[in-house]
Amino acid sequence: MEVPLLRYHCLSRDQIRNNCGFPSSSDHRSLFPGYRSSICEGIWRKPFGRFRCASSLNPGLKPRPIPIPTRIDNDVNEIVEFDDARMKKPSASLCSQIEKLVLCGRYRQALDLFEIFELEGGFDVDVDTYDALIRACIGLRSVRGVKRIYHYMKSNGFEPDIYMRNRVLLMHIKSGLMEEARLLFDEMPEKNLISWTTIMGGLLDIGEYLEAFRLFLLMWEDFSEGDPRLFSTTIRACTGLGSVSIGKQLHACMLKMGAVHNIFISCSLIDMYSKCGAIEDARFIFEDMPEKTTVGWNTMITGYALHGYSEEAVDLFFQMSDSGVKMDHFTISLIVRVCARLASLDYAKQAHAALYRQNFGSDMVANTTLVDLYSKWGRIEYARHVFEQMPCKNVLSWNALISGYSNRGQGSEAIELFDRMIHEKMRPTHITFHAVLSACCYSDLSVQGWEIFKSMETDHGIKPRAMHYAIMIELLGRDGLIDEAFALLRGAPFNPTVNMWAALVTACRMEENLELGRYAAEKLYGMEPEKLNNYIVLLNIYKSSSGSSKEAAAAILNTIRRKGMNILPACSWIEVGRRVHVLHFGDKSHPLSKEVHEKVDELIKQISKHGYAPGEKTVLPDVDEIDQKKKPGYHSEMLAVGLGVMSSPWWKQLQVVQGHRICGDCHEAIKLISMLKRREIIVRDASRFHHFSDGHCSCGDYW
Repeated sequence: MEVPLLRYHCLSRDQIRNNCGFPSSSDHRSLFPGYRSSICEGIWRKPFGRFRCASSLNPGLKPRPIPIPTRIDNDVNEIVEFDDARMKKPSASLCSQIEKLVLCGRYRQALDLFEIFELEGGFDVDVDTYDALIRACIGLRSVRGVKRIYHYMKSNGFEPDIYMRNRVLLMHIKSGLMEEARLLFDEMPEKNLISWTTIMGGLLDIGEYLEAFRLFLLMWEDFSEGDPRLFSTTIRACTGLGSVSIGKQLHACMLKMGAVHNIFISCSLIDMYSKCGAIEDARFIFEDMPEKTTVGWNTMITGYALHGYSEEAVDLFFQMSDSGVKMDHFTISLIVRVCARLASLDYAKQAHAALYRQNFGSDMVANTTLVDLYSKWGRIEYARHVFEQMPCKNVLSWNALISGYSNRGQGSEAIELFDRMIHEKMRPTHITFHAVLSACCYSDLSVQGWEIFKSMETDHGIKPRAMHYAIMIELLGRDGLIDEAFALLRGAPFNPTVNMWAALVTACRMEENLELGRYAAEKLYGMEPEKLNNYIVLLNIYKSSSGSSKEAAAAILNTIRRKGMNILPACSWIEVGRRVHVLHFGDKSHPLSKEVHEKVDELIKQISKHGYAPGEKTVLPDVDEIDQKKKPGYHSEMLAVGLGVMSSPWWKQLQVVQGHRICGDCHEAIKLISMLKRREIIVRDASRFHHFSDGHCSCGDYW
């Protein structure tokens, strides 16, 4: 018998004899007899005559089988009759080794041992060994392994029962061979519920929701059993289709069959209703659960977070904490993301503490989310501490901290961290380069930015994308190199994108290059004619011009009104005393509106002594121009800052979130307020983070 010895060069002479039918001079006992350590026994260094090392063969050629000896040890192989074919039954030792290797998770070594069967052929492998090999293929997602094992089954006349047919079907699905799996399913002489749910699950995994639901309808004609796994799988199909009406019909069917109180079905229904927009129905199912599990809580919290109900998600998180249900790492990472959306550092700190209380302090996903939250909301020292304490970091962890330094305008620190990332053999991604290039742009590090941009393809094999070109156009615009920025846009190896034209428009607006700015704004308007912001950009360019441009600006306003584009009211959020306050432009509905307006007037008087003079030249994308003239200083972000200054201690950081781009007047005013009041103020507008401190902003007055 010829065996490839390249993988088994550490086997001793006696081990090979024991496992392949040769008499042994000594008895060695081991959990895996064929895989004894070379330290414990002598290594077989000179091959037997009847064995040849696989490494000596020509590449790509299969070894030629040596004729089977006429005399074989009865201890190993037993000749049996099977349909007039002579089949050899392998030793129980070799099959046992394969099963033990699979049991211990050593899947690749198990498949290597299976190669002995393939090379010689004709071995009668039992069901347990096939089952173990199938498990190894599923664990490795090995397409080659699947084809090898299935071919061996067919060539040796193995007749699987319904259990093994389902296992073979699952093996193909988990390895991504859906076409072969569907053919196997159609050819199955007998199908049970597991067969149907297995193929439906495979279709759902590749997004074939309609076909999965069609199979359910076909199956329902033969099997009308209320199996929880079947219903859960079908609910997933309804979720993928986004059809709440079909989901409700299925729900009614389960109610009639009394299957709705199953935990898996309840969680699937909550997920389906929440993702289809019926959040109230999802909450009803959640409250009706006889036992609320961790998965149930997580699913409901996810539903609220998915539709922007951040406060409800946080409230539900605290209810979960009070109920005593054990949280998992998904719960913590989810609630941290919700806190980031709410700009609530207090809630985030509680989630951070819960991360350690629940023994998930080393969880990479949750810690990466914390790094992202702390860095965005001005606690870069907290973010760095969490990052350095992480026992294992992935590229997302590095990206989060580099982006944090970028948002803070700390370009040198971002570049230093990027260099350390490369030194530690972590491969950067497109997002990594976008973050570090943004840091160079915001910190006016042009030379370093161009070096990193050029190294993307030469050193790292990453072709720059449109988002990288947009950053470099902005970098050139900050340096006043408008012509070079336009040349870079035209020289890109792809058609300019919206972000690239928008970067050029911003550069032209800052440098007052109205002719090129008008050309770029018209290009931007033509690419997205239904987007209101593009009309506003073009309007601002025309308003800055003179002569016939004034008439063009009036024509743009008429177009906006004719198309019925709604100008949404400006809105900002700020958290004070663990309560989120929502303020609108010129808001008088807030309980403290009178006090807030008085505080804003007081602040404007104070900063006016330091050179502040309102003179807004641009129109906000979501504020009517007439209202701006009537109520200067009462923009929603200024009202939020006024509320924060008067309602929180001087040392507390103010965090404002707004749904529109901050205007020039408010930007200048908040800079001066941060200097006079010695407050750190963070404003997250529609385009980026603005970190105000000591009269400066992280954006460098360029946004």
